[in-house]
Amino acid sequence: MYIYNSASRTKEEFIPYTEGKVKMYTCGPTVYHYAHIGNLRTYIMEDVLEKYLRFTGFDVTRVMNITDVGHLTSDGDTGDDKMLKGAKREHKTVMEIAKFYTDAFFADCAKLGIKTPDVVEPATGCIDEFIKVISSLIEKGYAYEAGGNIYFDTSKLDKYYVFNDFTEEDLAVGVRDGVEADENKRNKADFVLWFTKSKFEDQELKWDSPWGVGYPGWHIECSCISMKHLGEYLDLHCGGIDNQFPHHTNEIAQSEAFLGHEWCKYWFHVHHLNTNDGKMSKSKGEFLTVSLLEEKGYDPLAYRFFCLQSHYRKNLVFTWENLDNAAEAYKKLAARVAQILDGKGGSVNEAKYAELKGAFTEALDNDLNTAQAVTAIYDVLKSDADNATKLKLIEDFDTVLSLGLVKEAEKLSEKKEGGELPAEIAELAEKRAAARKAKDFALADELRKQITDLGYIVEETRQGTVIRKA
Repeated sequence: MYIYNSASRTKEEFIPYTEGKVKMYTCGPTVYHYAHIGNLRTYIMEDVLEKYLRFTGFDVTRVMNITDVGHLTSDGDTGDDKMLKGAKREHKTVMEIAKFYTDAFFADCAKLGIKTPDVVEPATGCIDEFIKVISSLIEKGYAYEAGGNIYFDTSKLDKYYVFNDFTEEDLAVGVRDGVEADENKRNKADFVLWFTKSKFEDQELKWDSPWGVGYPGWHIECSCISMKHLGEYLDLHCGGIDNQFPHHTNEIAQSEAFLGHEWCKYWFHVHHLNTNDGKMSKSKGEFLTVSLLEEKGYDPLAYRFFCLQSHYRKNLVFTWENLDNAAEAYKKLAARVAQILDGKGGSVNEAKYAELKGAFTEALDNDLNTAQAVTAIYDVLKSDADNATKLKLIEDFDTVLSLGLVKEAEKLSEKKEGGELPAEIAELAEKRAAARKAKDFALADELRKQITDLGYIVEETRQGTVIRKA
């Protein structure tokens, strides 16, 4: 298997530190709001990667953090704490906000077929680990106290900018958001390891530390959570491309300064989901969530299918037309799978199975090419293999792609067996489908009410709309 390693900027054969075992870390959400579907594209692709590693025989342990403290509105350690901002917005405590949006995040993941990692650790559960590592960095001369905060000293490193060729002069203030410089820093690229009570007096969550009452910076949490659960050597670290700098750059700096050796072998970054107006963001007003897709009649797995049709290292443009096309292709694919369910008896042809499986593994071995892996499903369906072999292949491929194709096909078959709808109901259903396609959701809702008033139930399923007698 070959994957693109962002640190070396080359495609490399994947060879973990320990043969047969993979220690995998993925940056989790900051749980101050719902995840938008751009965030979730990253988690979908990480999910495919984890499942494919398991599919090929690796023993995978995957750890994810939950950021419930320390992540400020600028990745450069300035602005308000995102969690506090969420609490003020909704007039709740920070921990109430964290609980609500953590649950919402994993509910969205379940709808998208994303497996929950083996270990999920909130930042607030690792304060002792943060203090231990920060204390060590101070002792080793990699960190200093200034203005009541503890900073990492990037000037002590031979190389700081791991993922790019920046120099200090390339950055206005060492951050992306164009904020004013922090006068406490010795160097523009230095970053905060620990904030004390001298900053953000309204911060709700604070802990005792050797440097005063305060709370950790965002960057320190992932290093410590990873080392707590996965040890000193990490095989694979994943996240969105916007985490490369400064977050992942800072993780490497502090982890390797603390450990004294290489920390992580492979870095896997998923590129942005863009709209026609640019990168999707929570700061642009209404943002697209899984719930919003469902409200508009889309099944979340249609969005997963949309994501898998593009390579993770390419920016993906979201439009409603593109999603409509993916949803329609998904329905047609499920219908083709339904056709082979009727004649699924017999035994699997092992030779044919191995031949067709080869195209699937070849695609994913080549830097997780999910678009080619989806093509491998179509190749199975149009092959001369018997139905039992086709079904086995589709079921096995779906342990990685998690599109639920067989379940959708079974539902489609059940709908078919239910018989034809009365002409009046069928006509209303056609009008409703046309209204939804035109994004006239008010009319669609009115037509739905007319159908239910006539004694029928309207269900939005993963393969489309199902109407049945109540």
